[in-house]
Amino acid sequence: MFMLPLAPILVLLTGLLSAALLGFGVYFVAGWFTATLTATLLIAGLAMLLFSLFGRYLVLLILGGRVGSDEPKFIHSNETQRIKRPDGTELHVEFYGPPTAQPIIFTHGIATSNTDWYYAKRHLADRFRLIMWDVRGLGKSSRAGDGSYSLEKMAGDLEAVLALADKPAILVGHSMGGMITLTFCKIFPQHLGQKVVGLGLVNTTYINPVNTSTARGFLKVVQKPLLEPLLYLIIGLSPLFWLMSWMSYFNGTAHIGSRFTSFVGKQTRGQLEFMTVCQPLCSPGVLARQMLAMFRHDTTATLEQIKVPTLIVAADNDRGCIPEASEYMHQHIANSELVTLAPSGHVSIFEQNEHFTEAMANFSLKVSQEQRQGQIA
Repeated sequence: MFMLPLAPILVLLTGLLSAALLGFGVYFVAGWFTATLTATLLIAGLAMLLFSLFGRYLVLLILGGRVGSDEPKFIHSNETQRIKRPDGTELHVEFYGPPTAQPIIFTHGIATSNTDWYYAKRHLADRFRLIMWDVRGLGKSSRAGDGSYSLEKMAGDLEAVLALADKPAILVGHSMGGMITLTFCKIFPQHLGQKVVGLGLVNTTYINPVNTSTARGFLKVVQKPLLEPLLYLIIGLSPLFWLMSWMSYFNGTAHIGSRFTSFVGKQTRGQLEFMTVCQPLCSPGVLARQMLAMFRHDTTATLEQIKVPTLIVAADNDRGCIPEASEYMHQHIANSELVTLAPSGHVSIFEQNEHFTEAMANFSLKVSQEQRQGQIA
C-alpha cells in the first residue's frame, strides 16, 4: 500500500520501469538470436528477463527484513453474508468470534481487502464479534453497480453492514477505511450513541490526504495539474496499468515502493510481501476512482459532533497520514484517546500489530463495559 497521495505517480514510474526492463531484455535476447547483438548483451538480456520474473525474491531478501513467527496469510471465515445494495453492488461480509460478544466492524484501506485485518482476526476473535467487509470494488465485493466509489456511497455501504450487528457496534477504519468511517459519522449522526457506541480511527485523516502527507507542499501544487489527470488516465487504461502492476510485483519494484512508503523497517519479510501482492489483485481503475474520491474528503466540521468514545491510532513515521492529523482529531473529538505506535509507518496494523490489537482490545472492553453500565447514550 503506497503512501496514498503519491500512489498514482509511483504506480506510473514503477510500471514504466518494469516495462522498460522487460522490453530491453526481450530486445537483447532477440538481437543475439538474429546475430545483430553481442553475447555480452545476451547475458544482460537474460539477466533482465530473470529479474523481470523473479526480482521480488532478491528485493525481499535485501529489504524484506526478518522472517516473522506469525506471517500474514489470506484467511477467510466460513461464516459469510452478501449484501445487495440499491445500485446492484454486492458487498462481501465475514464474521469471526462469538455471536453474543461485543461487535466490532472493521473497514480496510485502499488497495487491499478485509484480509488487511489478519492480526485482528488472530488476536481479537476470541473475545469480540468481528464483522469484516470488503468495500465495493475490492476483495470479494463486486464493482460498483452505478460506477460510484465516493466516500459517501461507501459510508452508505457501511451503514448496511452495521445493520448486520445484533447489538450496538464499534466501527474501526484504517486509512481510507477511517475516512469512510468519518464520512459515515457525517452522514448518519443519528447512529452515534445508538447503533454505534465507539470508533477506531487508525492511520487516517479527517481531510484530503494530500494536506496531511509528509510531501504535502509538493502534492498540493501537483494535485490538479498532474495527479488528477494521471488518475483519469489510469481509469481509461486500466487493463494496461493492471499488467504493469503485476510486472512491478514480479520484478520487485513494487516491493521497494511499499517498503519505503508504508513501513519504517520493522516489518517482516512476509508482511512486506503480503501488503505488496494486495495491490495487483485490485483493479487500477477502481483504485483511481477511490483516490479521486479521497481528494474531496473533508469531515473537519464533523469531528466536534462526535461524542462516542473514540480511539485514534497514529504512527510516528506515517508518511501518508502524519501524526499531526491524528493529534488534530484528538483535540477536536471530545471523548477520544490517542495512541501513537512507534516505530511504525502507515501500516501499523502490521508493523506494530501486537500493540495495535492490545490497544484495540483494551478500548473495546472499556466501551463494552460502559455500554452495559449505561454510560454511553
